Amino acid sequence: MRERFIRIPAGGRQPGFKKETVRRTMDKYAGKIESEKKTVAVMVSLYCNKRHGTKRGLCPDCEQLLAYAKARLAACPFGDEKKACSKCTVHCYRPEMREKIAKVMRFSGPRMLLVHPLLAFRHLKDR
Repeated sequence: MRERFIRIPAGGRQPGFKKETVRRTMDKYAGKIESEKKTVAVMVSLYCNKRHGTKRGLCPDCEQLLAYAKARLAACPFGDEKKACSKCTVHCYRPEMREKIAKVMRFSGPRMLLVHPLLAFRHLKDR
């Protein structure tokens, strides 16, 4: 997802104050599916970097897992009304992919609180 940057005065509308850059992500405007895709991408990236030693990008296995997870999220029959995948009545992941993503989430979940606390909080709130 692309981030937008806007400039606002640090002290409100008064001229002469130093301006600061404020980051505003598209999460506010995107649906739950897009937010879930971003969270899964961060979790897989964190897992791959720590477990497989990749500095940038993902290893081929993790790339395949991420692509699969995004495709499953895009095809979710519940759309923006979806629950957490672990609570879902329809299991759309293949069993081996479900094991892999569960392993990634078990590893990345606690670490997300340090790396991306906002995404981690949203993910926990939706469970």
